[in-house]
Amino acid sequence: MLAAVILSGFVTARGIDVESRPSWLEHGFGKFDVGANAHQEEAHLGIDWTPAEWLTIHAHGLARRKGGLVEAYADLRKGDFRLRAGQFFLPTSRENTDRLWSSPYTISFSALNTWIGEEVRPIGGELQWQHLTSNAVVTIAGGAFRGNDTMGTLLGWRGWSIGNHLAVYNEVLPLPPLPFFPDQRRDGTQSIGRDLDGRTGLTARARVSLPERATLQLARVDNRGDRELYRGEYSWQTKLNLLSGEIDGQHGTTLASEYGWGSSGMGFAPRANVQITYYAAYALVSQKFGRNRVSARFDVFGTKDRDHSFAEINTESGRAWTFAYFYELRSIRLGAEFANISAERVSAPDPNTDGRTVTLEARYRF
Repeated sequence: MLAAVILSGFVTARGIDVESRPSWLEHGFGKFDVGANAHQEEAHLGIDWTPAEWLTIHAHGLARRKGGLVEAYADLRKGDFRLRAGQFFLPTSRENTDRLWSSPYTISFSALNTWIGEEVRPIGGELQWQHLTSNAVVTIAGGAFRGNDTMGTLLGWRGWSIGNHLAVYNEVLPLPPLPFFPDQRRDGTQSIGRDLDGRTGLTARARVSLPERATLQLARVDNRGDRELYRGEYSWQTKLNLLSGEIDGQHGTTLASEYGWGSSGMGFAPRANVQITYYAAYALVSQKFGRNRVSARFDVFGTKDRDHSFAEINTESGRAWTFAYFYELRSIRLGAEFANISAERVSAPDPNTDGRTVTLEARYRF
């Protein structure tokens, strides 16, 4: 029997002790969502409506100081095929596997998935073919999208970060000062919003899964931006490759890892322009026993300046350690996390962008 409407969500409160540069959310170069001791509260609500066996409509919104729509899409199914259309995350993450693109392992996300949560959200369609063999599930998918033209802006101007900020539709994310680009909008970048250049981006992915044992996936995203300026925003030309894997043990152990790499750029020489290559990777181990879960994650990340123009030098490198503990009480999850970043960004006023946080969290899920 089909459920007419299913509601799911969670409400989260956090207290955070921070030792870091001013946060990127405050137009700084700090690597966390907060740059001083702070508290955060937010609520996520998901709605799934299945009016027919072949159709599901999903929406995911969040409430915070600047809340809004995270995802909204429709799934149409026929045999081994599924067509998804709307605004959605590509199913690539090996850590953000819980409901509403949350992580069961840590409070913050890896640098790679932090950036995806902020800037990578196709608005379009994806056709997926999934076939069950005698002992494996094979998935092949491809899609086309509009929007996401500014994807890469944060990596170019701010660099990598670690947090759990999910951008919503039409949200403007802050940028550090841009002295060489007076035409760039000063208040920030709108990562998820209307299309700028009228060009269609492409996605592709392939996955092999051994149910409840292991998963291996390769994906590619190319927004095909034209690098031109539109209404104070550049359309960045960004390519992203993702290789990921996961092993699930028989006794509550999970090993997960992802590696993302690619290039991004805007503008044209001899005018001011930006061209970077980038990479980020993490390895995560998590153990669940009873109501408890402990997790550890190691990140490495970097960008390399390739344009050699008069603009800022957008080279950086860094690594991070994260340790988290959760205790489950039915619908309540209590958690604690320590995160430490060691990073250097050449163009920052102080190239040393090290930082660390201690976070306590309480989450009510329904």
